[in-house]
Amino acid sequence: MKTAFKLACRNLIGAGLRTWLNVIVLSFSFVVIIWMKGIMVGWDHQAKTDMTNWEIGGGQYWHENYDPYDPFTLSESHAPVPEMFSEEITRSEMEPMLIVQGTIYPQGRMQSVAVKGINPKQKIFLLPTHKLDTVTDAVPAIIGALMARNLKLNVGNYLTLRWRDSKGTFDATDVVITEVFTSNVPAIESGQIYIPLEKLREMTMMDGEATLLTFADSEKERSPVEGWVHKPKDELTASVDEMIKTKTVGQSVFYGILLLLAMLAIFDTQVLSIFRRQKEIGTYIALGYTRREVVGLFTVEGAMHSVLAAVVSAAYGIPFLAWQAKVGWTMPMDVSEFGMAIAQTLYPIYSFGLVVSTVLIVVLTTTVVSYWPSRKIAKMNPTEALRGRIQ
Repeated sequence: MKTAFKLACRNLIGAGLRTWLNVIVLSFSFVVIIWMKGIMVGWDHQAKTDMTNWEIGGGQYWHENYDPYDPFTLSESHAPVPEMFSEEITRSEMEPMLIVQGTIYPQGRMQSVAVKGINPKQKIFLLPTHKLDTVTDAVPAIIGALMARNLKLNVGNYLTLRWRDSKGTFDATDVVITEVFTSNVPAIESGQIYIPLEKLREMTMMDGEATLLTFADSEKERSPVEGWVHKPKDELTASVDEMIKTKTVGQSVFYGILLLLAMLAIFDTQVLSIFRRQKEIGTYIALGYTRREVVGLFTVEGAMHSVLAAVVSAAYGIPFLAWQAKVGWTMPMDVSEFGMAIAQTLYPIYSFGLVVSTVLIVVLTTTVVSYWPSRKIAKMNPTEALRGRIQ
């Protein structure tokens, strides 16, 4: 094996430009695959982190009638907060949120919104709810940048808000925008307006009631509560997992094309090498090498392309990947209206397992492709091979 390795190295060096062309193509595949997989891992981590910090915390309890995709359920999606959660709420480890359907009239237009009542002193979300603890001549409210941009609203603007209380009676009041926040979670910005929880309860005559209960500790065991549905963090981020899986499948096609091009170059090199080196093969056999050893020599020689490619890719790939992890990859389009948690700039994350698995896949594939044409050596007649004739 040691002799085969030395011969393979000498033959690769002797091949000159042909070897380095194959190595460069393979190294490009190494770097691109690791980079693109790192983007997917980084997106997954970033999306779940942003959803945790801005929208779902460590998990939630939903009122049994609540459906975030059906605004008509909001009129029935509220109930008194269970007494068992009083201590957690007092310690700011759980935050109730009341959601009702409303309508605002920006600049004479009509826009349906979800009016969300939230505690101004909450500590679970990154929402700037402290801006709701403001003394004004109207109800203080905060909105997302996406909604503010679409409706051309700014801090200090006054709006008329109309809603229906628990008795079915319509009422209206003025609200003032005290803050416009920016996040990477469009779901909390589009069509959402946030006002103080107690004020919304007073407006709707739903004293002590809530639609959602968000808790901070995702590890704590949660028992079933009558009238409420427990939504663990994994379930709330399932949409991100599905999107990542879909994108990963699509990228696999691109990975396959890269590998196919690289493997085609290796395959052609091996076929040409066997054709041109028939006398050398015959000499090896005449010197006492078994056919299996000669096949192994050519297989090792082909596999060495991937080893050299790994070294070359490390030389320029590590600085490139480290730079990307630092500055990120900025999307060439506006992603604020994609409807899911995705930042404009994605920061790749490269795990040890990701790098090792990519290297192993490329090395294994290269070895198989190198062995395939080398099998023909086993069928060669040594005498004819010495004469340079192939059968």
